[in-house]
Amino acid sequence: MGQQYTGTPVAALRRIAFLLERGRADSYKVKAYRKAAAAILPLGEDEVRRRAGAGTLAELPGVGASTAQVIAQAVRGEVPERLAAVEAEHGGPLTADGAGTALRARLRGDLHSHSDWSDGGSPIEEMAMTAIELGHDYLVLTDHSPRLKVARGLSAERLARQLDVVAAVNEHLGGHLDGHPDETGFRLLRGIEVDILDDGSLDQSEEMLARLDVRVASVHSKLAMEREALTRRMVAAVRNPFTNVLGHCTGRLVTGARGTRPESRFDARAVFEACAEEGVAVEINSRPERRDPPTRLLELARDIGCLFSIDSDAHAPGQLDYPLLGCERAEAAGIDAERIVNTWPAERLLEWATP
Repeated sequence: MGQQYTGTPVAALRRIAFLLERGRADSYKVKAYRKAAAAILPLGEDEVRRRAGAGTLAELPGVGASTAQVIAQAVRGEVPERLAAVEAEHGGPLTADGAGTALRARLRGDLHSHSDWSDGGSPIEEMAMTAIELGHDYLVLTDHSPRLKVARGLSAERLARQLDVVAAVNEHLGGHLDGHPDETGFRLLRGIEVDILDDGSLDQSEEMLARLDVRVASVHSKLAMEREALTRRMVAAVRNPFTNVLGHCTGRLVTGARGTRPESRFDARAVFEACAEEGVAVEINSRPERRDPPTRLLELARDIGCLFSIDSDAHAPGQLDYPLLGCERAEAAGIDAERIVNTWPAERLLEWATP
C-alpha cells in the first residue's frame, strides 16, 4: 500500500495538472487530468467509490486508464503514483533559499494571463479558481488581439462576448456584473494583451480598449525591425493613453521548446523614459523562457524611475505560480515594492489604469 492520501480524487487530478503546467508540459498531456476531474466532479463520493471498486471508472467519458488509476488510488487513501512522481519533478521551490518570497507575499494579483479563448490551455473559470487558490486578490485576463492569428487573437466581437463571460464568472464568484465584488472578494479583471502594430498603434478598437480595466501592449511581429523604427514604434505605443503595461519588451527567448531568440534592438533609454513620463509599467515577465527584460535593462528602467508589473504571462493555471521568479529578479535589482503596480490594492490599480 502507498503513502496515505487524505485529499479527494478531484484534488489529486487538479494538482497533477497544476504541477505539469508549472513545469511547462505540453497542454495535451495536461488536459486528460482536468477532463477527468470535470467528469467525476458532479458524481457523489459514493458513486466514485463504487465505480473505483467495480473497475468501471474508465467507462465515464473523459476518464482514461491512467486517470482512473489516479482516482482509484486516491479513493483507497493512497497517494496516487502519478501525483507522487510529478510532485517530485515539479513540486519543489521555484527559487533557491527563498529568494523572491518576501516580495511575492506583497503581490496582490497578476496583470497578464491567457485562457483557451486565445492560446491558453484552460477555460477562464479554471484560471480564476487557481488564482484564488494561490491567494490573488485579482487576475487580469489578457487574451491576444486580432492580428495574432496564430494565437487565435480576439476580434472586437469575440472580445465583447468574453467580457460577458468575465462578468458571469465574477457573479458566480460572489461579485457583481460590473466585475467589482465586495471589498473582500476576488476580482477577475477585463484586459487584453494588445499587439503593437508596425506604426505603434494598438491592435484593437478604441471603443473596446475603453471597456477594459488593464491593457498590456506587446510587440509580437517584426521583432528584428531596424533599431530606430522599432524605437519609434514602441514609444508611440507607450504614449497611447490606453497603454498600461509594456509587455516582454525585448521579445527574447532564452530557453524552452521554441528554442532561443535574440533581443530586439531598440533605444531602451528612450522607451523607458517614455514609460516613466506616461506612468506605463515595464513588465517583468516571469516566464522562465523569457526573463524579460534582461538584467541590464531592468536596472536601467529602475534607474530611470519606471513603474513595474511582475506578471506570469500564464497560458495555463499552473503557470500562475511563475511571478515568484520575477520577484526574485526584482529583489536582486533592488526595486522598491511600492513601484510594482500589482502590489497595489485593486481600487488603486484600477484608478491608475483608467485612461
